[in-house]
Amino acid sequence: MRPDDLLGRHRVEKTPARLTARPSWLLTQLAVHVHRLVTDGFGEVGARGYHYRILAALDEFRVASQAELGRRCNMDRSDVVAAINELAEQGFVERTPDPDDRRRNMVTLTKAGDRQLRRLDRALDEVQDDLLGPLPAEDRQTLTRLLTRLLTHHQRG
Repeated sequence: MRPDDLLGRHRVEKTPARLTARPSWLLTQLAVHVHRLVTDGFGEVGARGYHYRILAALDEFRVASQAELGRRCNMDRSDVVAAINELAEQGFVERTPDPDDRRRNMVTLTKAGDRQLRRLDRALDEVQDDLLGPLPAEDRQTLTRLLTRLLTHHQRG
């Protein structure tokens, strides 16, 4: 089956083969689709992707400054502050002044935040299953490995 057949089953016009033969075009088209799936999945549990990034980082690293969260989650400072404000309002994180530097806030995950993270994990698992539905487990692992290799390569520079 041609990539165009997978991407455009419901389209009246075919996508030019010159495009569908390019991994960059395929990745871009898929990224748009994935973004919608993730946004919808998180939206069903009252969250956004930034919330998931922050909660996941806090679950793994336990406590972090807002600046550290921005670096670890690849988020702009203003987006970190806005997301932490939203999470704090919902009781999912706590902000406390850093005892070593009162100008800096330290952020920790609450028990409610841990429960929300588990809900988001389930929502994201459903998205992964939807996205990768046509692929058997071995191909899913291969795809993940290849995408990781590409991302790692391009993040080095």
